[in-house]
Amino acid sequence: MRLHTTVESSTFWLSLYFCFNLGLTLCNKGVLVHFPFPYTLSALHALFGTIGATLLANHGHFVPSRLSHRETAVLLAFSVLYAVNIVVSNISLQLVTVPFHQVVRAATPIFTIFFSGILFGAKCSWYKKISLIPVVAGVGLATFGDYYFNYAGFFLTLLGSLLAALKTIFTNVLQSPTPIVKELASFQPYFKNSFDLLFFLSPFALVECVFMAHVTGELTRVREYSRREMSSVKVMALALNGCIAFGLNVVSFRANRRVGALGMTVAANVKQVLTIVLAVFIFNLTITTLNAAGIVLTLVGGAWFAWIEFVEKLKQSGVSY
Repeated sequence: MRLHTTVESSTFWLSLYFCFNLGLTLCNKGVLVHFPFPYTLSALHALFGTIGATLLANHGHFVPSRLSHRETAVLLAFSVLYAVNIVVSNISLQLVTVPFHQVVRAATPIFTIFFSGILFGAKCSWYKKISLIPVVAGVGLATFGDYYFNYAGFFLTLLGSLLAALKTIFTNVLQSPTPIVKELASFQPYFKNSFDLLFFLSPFALVECVFMAHVTGELTRVREYSRREMSSVKVMALALNGCIAFGLNVVSFRANRRVGALGMTVAANVKQVLTIVLAVFIFNLTITTLNAAGIVLTLVGGAWFAWIEFVEKLKQSGVSY
């Protein structure tokens, strides 16, 4: 019973989310150095998601939902958002520096609050809004450095933040047992578990990522690269990367269902800072006092938000604190 309670807790899935997210971030950096094809790598992630979810379904770990034509159209639209979000993020990262990219992406929780209110009438307490201030400001301080950017890079980075907020919101919507708004009741798909969502989403995302790789000419470069430089070690590294990506997708969807859209965006911001901390030790980087202050500020803000979330859930369930 205690093990079951732990597995179903938000803390457990958030902890797994951090581990897989950090692992995939570091693994992606290493892979892209020797395999510089981000669209193809994204397609590989979708491929492993498709294979993993299909194998689990065939072995009886879950039963895929039966979707109507209208529900399939909704999922297809979500898969486009899912794929475009990856593409925009990759392109924008090529046009701006990493610190600038992280700072702009730190505004994602603000966009999540805005879109949740506009689209679904969701309300956010002032306490939560205030707790976001140290999170966003902390990421800015933690990544303070070279803020080079051009107008195209700034626009795409900002667009990436908007798309990330929308993707997180609709991931939560698709896993909600009841429609967020009544108008969605007739066609909103409901996925009881993360494998179910991956089972339908991954094939769509795979086709879309391969299409984008083809349009940009990346597939041609991948074929040339495969003939000249591909080795068994690189194939194993790509396979490991795909497995970690599959694990992250499962964990991310499960955590999203339990924590909510805003909680996930705040967690992603804290993850950015933890990535910096980990990189300092792994790559022997030097951080300034301002960077260290930003790291502490973000971690404190994330803990503050989690505490407010915990207290508000207790009040909603009728438990006094």
